[in-house]
Amino acid sequence: MRVIVALGGNALLRRGQTADVTTQRGNVAAAVTAVAQLAQAHQVVVSHGNGPQVGLLALQSETYPGLAPYPLDVLGAESEGMIGYLLEQQLLNQLGERPVATLLTQVIVDASDPAFTNPTKPIGPIYDLQTATRLAADRGWSIAPDGDHYRRVVPSPEPRAIVELAALRLLVDSGVLVVCVGGGGIPVSVDADSRLHGVEAVIDKDLAAALLATELHADALLMLTDVPNVEADWRTPNARPLTDMTAAELRTMRFAPGSMAPKIQAACRFVEQTGGVAAIGALNDATKLLTGERGTRITAARSTYEAASLPLNDPEHSLRSRGSAPRL
Repeated sequence: MRVIVALGGNALLRRGQTADVTTQRGNVAAAVTAVAQLAQAHQVVVSHGNGPQVGLLALQSETYPGLAPYPLDVLGAESEGMIGYLLEQQLLNQLGERPVATLLTQVIVDASDPAFTNPTKPIGPIYDLQTATRLAADRGWSIAPDGDHYRRVVPSPEPRAIVELAALRLLVDSGVLVVCVGGGGIPVSVDADSRLHGVEAVIDKDLAAALLATELHADALLMLTDVPNVEADWRTPNARPLTDMTAAELRTMRFAPGSMAPKIQAACRFVEQTGGVAAIGALNDATKLLTGERGTRITAARSTYEAASLPLNDPEHSLRSRGSAPRL
């Protein structure tokens, strides 16, 4: 099977941890162990988050007097390269001679997307309300609640197309395990002359992973996070785990914006557009998510369960939508 693995931000930096390289290397090693197990039996492509890292890079770029802060597209590229390096090195260490490559990936967004006037994507470290309010006033940030804390939020426009899609297809079809579309990809727009320009935004990693999975004709999309499954009525006395669900069932329910809601949206888009299967759950349960033993498994309809579980080369495998590379 061709499996897109979307690693959550906890794969590199867990809430409350110090953002030093040693800590991130240790977390990456654990994440890669789960990915490597999948890669032994399946064709795997890895994407990842970058929220804490891109936020810290933004803070660093604001500390030099007389130097304009780096824009978010440039910081996104920096974080994609850094995280890709850490993941690629560990994958090579664990997979031996298996070819692995990191590809910096640009993702096209619409410059007129309403997200640019409504920042929702949390980046950087967590703060208490007093500190967040002060930073917002000092630096012109938008802030929003993130659990019991607060974080900076930035625009998160819809991913429309992957610029390097043709190159990704060549690598994947050649048997390379590719790390790509990191942090949702580097956000760019296309002008009237078909020229690319970076934009000030951070694309949601899960929605970008769903686009990647659709365009690469994947059989499955796994979104690995720090919870064992999706819960209905999360953080209430009526909370209950969800296991096998259809996209239609999930679309009738409400989930926390900025955390689980984008994952649900990404899962629904992928299964509805391709007939594949999506799953959300804990990093350590990666292989069992794929088989449906753990986590929350999402299909387009109940009848697609068996078809979505067939191997990629099975002639009875469900038909998929076959997109083409984006035209710039």
